[in-house]
Amino acid sequence: MDHLWLRTRDVAAIRRFYVATGHAIGVDEPDHVQIITDGASFSYVTGEPVTEHVHIALSADTNAKVDAFHAAAIEAGYEDNGAPGERAEYHPGYYGAFVLDPDGHNVEAVNHNR
Repeated sequence: MDHLWLRTRDVAAIRRFYVATGHAIGVDEPDHVQIITDGASFSYVTGEPVTEHVHIALSADTNAKVDAFHAAAIEAGYEDNGAPGERAEYHPGYYGAFVLDPDGHNVEAVNHNR
């Protein structure tokens, strides 16, 4: 993936979520925020219809980074959707944690331990 755009009602709320979880911001405008990841980016833009029911998995290169992502989100008041831990049902070594962003998307930090 190179980039992806999602529509939201509240760009500022989305920005706060990703800043709270330690992510870099690229474009930072009232109607567009770009989240920078290793090798890719994704953006939220103001618009209708709002994008719904998305699962976003963000790579982490250590289990500690997965733990830190989850802890930061919970500390900032976001909803837990799966505590950090191994999920062997996906594959051995799969370590992930899940939280809900302000739009209700399931955002995961995952280390594949491969």
